[in-house]
Amino acid sequence: MKWNVWGHPLKETEQFFQEGGFPRFRAKQLHDYLYKRYVYDFAQMTQFPAAMRDWLSENAVIEKPEVVRQQHSSNGDTIKLLLRLSDGSLIETVCMKHDYGNSICVSTQVGCAMGCIFCASTRKGMERNLTPGEMLAQIYAFRMLYQIPVHSIVLMGSGEPLQNYENVLQFMHLCHAPDGLNLSYRGMTLSTCGIAPAIYQLADEKIPITLAISLHAPNDEIRNRILPSSRKYPIQTLIDAARHYFNVTGRRVTFEYILIKGINAERTHAEELCRLVGDMSCHFNLIPINGTEHIQLYPPDHQAIERFSQILEKHGKSVTVRRQMGDEIQAACGQLKRRYLKDNS
Repeated sequence: MKWNVWGHPLKETEQFFQEGGFPRFRAKQLHDYLYKRYVYDFAQMTQFPAAMRDWLSENAVIEKPEVVRQQHSSNGDTIKLLLRLSDGSLIETVCMKHDYGNSICVSTQVGCAMGCIFCASTRKGMERNLTPGEMLAQIYAFRMLYQIPVHSIVLMGSGEPLQNYENVLQFMHLCHAPDGLNLSYRGMTLSTCGIAPAIYQLADEKIPITLAISLHAPNDEIRNRILPSSRKYPIQTLIDAARHYFNVTGRRVTFEYILIKGINAERTHAEELCRLVGDMSCHFNLIPINGTEHIQLYPPDHQAIERFSQILEKHGKSVTVRRQMGDEIQAACGQLKRRYLKDNS
């Protein structure tokens, strides 16, 4: 069986070359072709001797996802790609253009098991974990198609990153590697629904990424309605894990909070949220829900969103309200895949 050279740490590629009887330094040259020069045909890697190119063709393959659909927002700030993996699975990835640069939203699983009521990607559950190479390929799809620099990545696409812990960790190391994206860990954000033991484990890695926790409620009763999987780890357990993460890493935790009219967006909810986190150094990212055809949930009006934000700020909390991007192109998790499957059924 041929070895897929895409998406491996340099040491693994060095070992592959050594086992084939070639010097280790050829691995770095191959990574340069793949990740810097975007050459994906062994025959065109003319820096290698002819015998080595023949050996690569016989023993290796460059296997990356196929782009099956592209969608662009009318103002140009959002691009979404639907990718088909080698086993036929479909995943989505989004590029969001901000004032500070381009951010790529990466999926970590095919589907998702978390069951969030606002998310289309969880409708059929989790099918499988993505490999580090499949995650990395999402970023390179944008680089190759649009020749855009990548300034940050957010693991906020389909899937729960901490359920795919080892592959996600290797993916982040690949992004950080000088022979890859050479991206600072500080430019990476991992978003989790809140698997408390894995948050403690991640803290011990001592890599300076940003941890974003999908909180979405000030108490267990509301959170269990929005995020059924949260029953396993009560909200106070999650807050304790977040506090530990900050104490170990010195990195302020972000709490993602989807605002849903009639469920979690009242003044009383904001006050309760402040009591829950207490004096913890944290940041709140308020997200008016992105309504879709498969859910009957709606964002609060502008006045209610502003009131919620002001209450948090009055209690000394750092707050942003996420600018809605990509609504017209089904940019929320799972929407484009759902539409594509419907169109092709």
